[in-house]
Amino acid sequence: MSVRMLDTRAQFEEIREELLEAAERVLSSGQWIGGPELPALEEEIGRRIGARHAIGVASGTDALILSLRALGVGPGVDVVVPTFSFFATAGAVANCGARPVFADIEPETLCLDPDRLEAVLTARTRAVVPVHLFGQCADHARIADWAERHGVAVLEDAAQAIGATFEGGQAGTLGALGAFSFYPTKNLGACGDAGLVTTDDDGLARSVRLLAAHGGQGYRHEVVGTNSRLDSLQAAFLRVKLRRLDRWQAARRRNAALYDARFEGHPALLPPVVGQGRLHVYHQYVIQVARGDRDDLMSHLNAAGIASAVYYPLPLHLQPCFADLGGRPGDHPVAEETARRCLALPVHPSLAPEAVERVAAAVR
Repeated sequence: MSVRMLDTRAQFEEIREELLEAAERVLSSGQWIGGPELPALEEEIGRRIGARHAIGVASGTDALILSLRALGVGPGVDVVVPTFSFFATAGAVANCGARPVFADIEPETLCLDPDRLEAVLTARTRAVVPVHLFGQCADHARIADWAERHGVAVLEDAAQAIGATFEGGQAGTLGALGAFSFYPTKNLGACGDAGLVTTDDDGLARSVRLLAAHGGQGYRHEVVGTNSRLDSLQAAFLRVKLRRLDRWQAARRRNAALYDARFEGHPALLPPVVGQGRLHVYHQYVIQVARGDRDDLMSHLNAAGIASAVYYPLPLHLQPCFADLGGRPGDHPVAEETARRCLALPVHPSLAPEAVERVAAAVR
């Protein structure tokens, strides 16, 4: 592909010397687990987004699981999740022994629809996990209002949304906890797996740290936890990349604005819709294509050497592993229709404006 969905090699070349210096610093220190790099990263990200606690963990999936466990989620508990998301959102709930309860999404922002929450509330509902999808915050104000009225905790799935804001508040600081992923494709990506949990609650922070370290310190264990370390090398790499995040986010937003201008008014395309009071950081630039045309468009772009991708082709309530929960086609019509129409276009910060123009022209 001459236009890729993501170009990690180009990003590496941009910061090659700093990454190699970071690797040399960590490797020569001999402190490959523990040491100063992770606490420094946690402090830098916490200060950046305004979170009292930032806790590095092994992956974005672990960030969700550990956050849910800190909230007391386990067998006999229901957790509301949007049915249009990456699998980890619901998989983390199931891995805690709890039941994911699916809700539909808004047709424009594609985030969890607050109007659907009341209908899926059960006597066992303990938490709701709004996903800040593709780099845009869900409608936190309405979700939080519903959650407070029903005594439900809000865990933000901010895996795709570092730097996104809702009414001035940073993703990851809006709910009881926030879960981030630093998978290499993310806006802030490690050179391997890594994740982070944020919270302002001292007790929740202690629980997450405890659960991520086998439930104890040394050889005394208060609970049964797991091993979820963000290692020193990945922390050092992320610190290098964090210094460039603002510039990379600006490039993503520039590319998105170029697409928006080229697609405005097109009768068969709906560009991403940004909700009121939200800053979108465009982890993905996802258009919706007139029904029946999406796969033809993908083939056309592929023939032109332009990458595209479908996020996500099958809503979570229709996944085979959740068949026992009774989900059926037609249960969540907005998500199901979106899955047939959505298409992500390249928007990464290494993409030059002329490449964006080429993609836009091919799409049109």
